[in-house]
Amino acid sequence: MAADAGLKGTGSNPRTFRGNPVLLALFAHPDDEAFRCGGTLALLAQRGVSVHILAFTRGQAGSCGQPPLCTREDLGAVRTAELQCSCQALGLEPPHVLDYEDGGLSEVDPGEGAAIVAAHIRAFCPQILLTWPLHGLSGHPDHIAVSRWALTAFEQARNSGNNALSALYHLAVPDAIARELGLKQLHTLPDHEETVAVDVQRVWDQKLAAIACHRTQMGESPILTAHLLKPGTFLPVCLPLHA
Repeated sequence: MAADAGLKGTGSNPRTFRGNPVLLALFAHPDDEAFRCGGTLALLAQRGVSVHILAFTRGQAGSCGQPPLCTREDLGAVRTAELQCSCQALGLEPPHVLDYEDGGLSEVDPGEGAAIVAAHIRAFCPQILLTWPLHGLSGHPDHIAVSRWALTAFEQARNSGNNALSALYHLAVPDAIARELGLKQLHTLPDHEETVAVDVQRVWDQKLAAIACHRTQMGESPILTAHLLKPGTFLPVCLPLHA
């Protein structure tokens, strides 16, 4: 079974929505959407979900490629274009990219960050939010900041009577997947918390195409050299839920 990393959710159980459901994915950098959850996002889009990506930075502090594909000055624009390519490959809506400093999100006032998320919740009226877990998965301060802002905005929306917003999901990597891929620098999820397997086999080529869009970042993840990258060889990954 081919699978993405898992998710962990807070909120009510999934239900049937009138019209096309909307998912708002909140990330720090271009490429966050592709490596971990690209297959899941593509599968949701195939099933009629309007998937919107919000990236708070243009990834200016990332890699320029190996060998370099652009100058440091041009990297933000190049990575923005890579994100647009990735969203198109996955069948998502065009991405929304902000101009915060890459590597500096932990210095942003938390109220400001949460307010930006809240504004996008009002604009897109999503039923589901998706973001990094509170530990950032890799511990990246930018990931942690975005996750905290998303949680604050989610709780504020629910407390204000926004019953359309059903759940907040966090990306997660189960222990078994981390062992198989040799991912040693992540905060992983205990296997016994897995509850729902998500098979993304039929959109696997889309996931790989989205990853390939991020040409400057192709050397940044162990998943690219893991033998389990081949379709059909991944262990099932699950979506643990808690109320």
